[in-house]
Amino acid sequence: MTQLSLIELEKQASDAGLLLRLQVRRPLNLWSLKLVVAQALDQERIQLWGEMKAWAYAGEKGLQLDTMRVHPEAPTGVGDLIWVGTMTWALEATPCKQARLLAICDEGRQHHRLIRYFRQRGFLTIRELGAAPMDFPLRMIWGGAGALMVGSCSEVLERNQRRWQTCRGLDHRDHSSPA
Repeated sequence: MTQLSLIELEKQASDAGLLLRLQVRRPLNLWSLKLVVAQALDQERIQLWGEMKAWAYAGEKGLQLDTMRVHPEAPTGVGDLIWVGTMTWALEATPCKQARLLAICDEGRQHHRLIRYFRQRGFLTIRELGAAPMDFPLRMIWGGAGALMVGSCSEVLERNQRRWQTCRGLDHRDHSSPA
């Protein structure tokens, strides 16, 4: 599957009736990203369906994913579009090849759902952040305890781009079952 550019991805989002917008800043030689997916309700109002907040430093393992939200009533594919947009941006605009996130441990059942969700997206758990003294610096960065997970930007992109293309009806492979 060919990787889409951000311009091509914005066009696909627009064709699906969605707005894909990125806000990027460069404070202190870091990248700060806020990516949103919305829908125009009329000329003056929009409905925000989802967002990703992240930051990155100049290194192959520099992409740090902070907050990802999708509205419960969002159209199908909004989460996929957020992942594809974030990974496309990272690969186009930064030297980052690997992303890192924390599946926060607020409540047991929700924590397991988060881990399953992030695994489906292409992330693997590398360690649990808990109460150990060596975990303190990372807990300060992430704001809590949980499963520290990493994923290859290109693998996360490929998995989610395939999902995005399929939900938009752009995957032309034959999915019928044999007779």
